[in-house]
Amino acid sequence: MLCTLRITSTATALRARGLLHRLIPLLAILSATLTGPASAQPIWPSERPIHLIVPFPAGSSPDLLARTLAIPLASKLGQSIVVENKPGAGGNIGTRFVARAPADGYTLLYTINGPLVTAPTLYKKTLGYDPVKDLAPITLVATSPNVLIVHAGFSGNNVADFVKQAAQQAGRWNYGSVGPGSASHLAMELFKKQAAIDLTHIPYNGFPQVTTAVIAQDIQAAFMVPAIAMAQVKSGKVKALGITSKMPIASLPGIAPLSDQGFAEFEAISWNAVLAPAGTPAAILERLNTELVALLNSKDIREKFALQYFSAVGSSPAALTQLIQEEQSRWDAVIETLKLSLD
Repeated sequence: MLCTLRITSTATALRARGLLHRLIPLLAILSATLTGPASAQPIWPSERPIHLIVPFPAGSSPDLLARTLAIPLASKLGQSIVVENKPGAGGNIGTRFVARAPADGYTLLYTINGPLVTAPTLYKKTLGYDPVKDLAPITLVATSPNVLIVHAGFSGNNVADFVKQAAQQAGRWNYGSVGPGSASHLAMELFKKQAAIDLTHIPYNGFPQVTTAVIAQDIQAAFMVPAIAMAQVKSGKVKALGITSKMPIASLPGIAPLSDQGFAEFEAISWNAVLAPAGTPAAILERLNTELVALLNSKDIREKFALQYFSAVGSSPAALTQLIQEEQSRWDAVIETLKLSLD
């Protein structure tokens, strides 16, 4: 009797074990069916529009270039892109917004170099972000030189003439900028040092006011973005003596670089870049870099950027990081010499 019970129990156990083996694959399939949609990552970008934050006003140069790129980039990605302006504090407000945004690929930054390069030193106490730690580089977009302008009646025709006359005036000449710590301010301070001349800084609220002051001879010179300067140069109201790139620019014919006029080491370039919040998935950053670099190499984008006096570039994320760090080191030296703080 005992033997019969043992045989019966063993047989029951074997049947149960076989049933369990058949059930395990079914349970696995059921589990995957129930949990798959919740755990699967949605394809980017598919959930919502991408917001491209421009930390400067609508109609500004970076805004115009960002909108020029946004349309074809949206087509490439298959998702709409909303260009959103968040100006203030020299671009720091919009940049801080992106640095603190979710790192999901739906918030991107289109900015100039100031918020990435000079802001960390100018706003040590109040900046609220670290350009290297809090932002993920995607690509350098484009570069543009500044133009050294003087009033139309200036008797010289080149940088050497300007330096000679400025030295003769021994500190009685003024130059204008769009404010302390701006590119137009720091570029002239760097040039003053290399040229060994003394000019007094007069800040203004914007380039239109700087232009008016040059025309009226309230100031003698200024470094100015070509998008504004060249209209006045072509009208004959001001004279362009040089540009701040080390190479001639096709869209600025006949205006020689300062580096070709006795200042071989002088360079002060404005540039634009696209970045994302730090922690954005690598696959998203790679996709954005691939699409943007392809667009920046296209004839259409190059021609449209040239109308704004910008040369389309496109770069690797690593190259953009290196540029930011090199520029920080160079301009920090100028800022520290001036003992300049905007906190």
